[in-house]
Amino acid sequence: MLDPKFIRENPDVVKDACRKKRIDVDVDRLVALDGEMRDIRRKLETLKAEQNARSKQMPSLSAEGKAALRAELKVLSDQVSEGQNALKALEPELEGLLLRVPNIPAPEVPDGKDDTENVELRKVGTPRVFEFTPKDHVELGTSLDLLDTERAAKIAGSRSYFLKNEGALLELAVLRFALDHMVASGFTPMIVPHIVNEDAMRGTAYLPGGEEQAYQLTRDDGWLIGTSEVPVTAYHSGEILNASQLPIRMAGWSSCYRREAGTYGKDTRGIYRIHQFMKVEQVILCRNDAEESRKYHAEILGHAETILQKLELPYRVVNVCGGDLGRPQVQKFDVETWMPSRNGYGETHSASRFHDFQARRLGLRYRDENGDVKFCHTLNNTVIASPRILIPLLENHQNADGSVTIPECLRPYMNGRTKIGPKG
Repeated sequence: MLDPKFIRENPDVVKDACRKKRIDVDVDRLVALDGEMRDIRRKLETLKAEQNARSKQMPSLSAEGKAALRAELKVLSDQVSEGQNALKALEPELEGLLLRVPNIPAPEVPDGKDDTENVELRKVGTPRVFEFTPKDHVELGTSLDLLDTERAAKIAGSRSYFLKNEGALLELAVLRFALDHMVASGFTPMIVPHIVNEDAMRGTAYLPGGEEQAYQLTRDDGWLIGTSEVPVTAYHSGEILNASQLPIRMAGWSSCYRREAGTYGKDTRGIYRIHQFMKVEQVILCRNDAEESRKYHAEILGHAETILQKLELPYRVVNVCGGDLGRPQVQKFDVETWMPSRNGYGETHSASRFHDFQARRLGLRYRDENGDVKFCHTLNNTVIASPRILIPLLENHQNADGSVTIPECLRPYMNGRTKIGPKG
């Protein structure tokens, strides 16, 4: 959420952010509504001050004067009630508009309508040229008895899967490898709730606007998380931290759930786009300082790149354009890993910085050295998400005999195994 004062003073900047992000918000109505409510509050302050001043006169008045004053105070009281009722009637509309206003994108965010217009920053590693006809991850997963999507669909519907044998162990290996890397980098490991309340979803800006992608519990008050970003970022909500505690680095491990609404017929083969997956997410809370945020943005992006380099996977980093940038982000870098079966790069990581957009919603603050209370800045990035990461792992490391070589960094988590071969 943006500071209402900033919106009042910079309506054209906010309108340009809406344009760049392709988000429709009536900024003029918001500013007008905010002004109307501020006028009502000023009038209420004047009325209450008059009430207090007149009430103090009561003891010195005659019985007749007291009766007259009570009548006047009744009129003032009615006017205060009218003003308070007017505020209550306007507050939902203003709150709704404030929640829909997007964050201001950084100047270096490129213009563009969708992910096809994201701008490539760099490529790392060279896609493999196979000397044999490579299999895709479904063929590999089936032939090696690692993956079963047909029986999963029978039980759980489309976009479901079973991981089996070394497939299950490989997922746990990449997750544990990623988490160990983050712990070694100073992040606190956290196993988080998978069901959160609406305050956490709204506070991290997944609501309003993300209802179609999230699973809501209809019989209970809760939402299934689509990322551990939600509970981890909300962990200190409503608190005032000390500046000395910052930055706070946290790494959340969780299952994640997404409806994938609007993707009917897209990426239906295999495990690229699914309803349930596992992820390790990195979150940083830092001071309210744009340059500090930029520094930590580079740090979390670096962790993702280090993971991919150790997994020996080619990838590229893109600067996400305005039309593909979410409501809360100031800037986002996507990391896309080479997937031979797609003959291209597929998104595996997203690194975002938000400034104080989420913190304002969450009431996430700190007290600086001068005693001033400020909103924190928040950042997050995928460390690893599985099973999507298994697509490039299996496809890039396959061998002509149908086996898959296990990257060296994962072998300690696979009981020293170097390959996954056919059964029997």
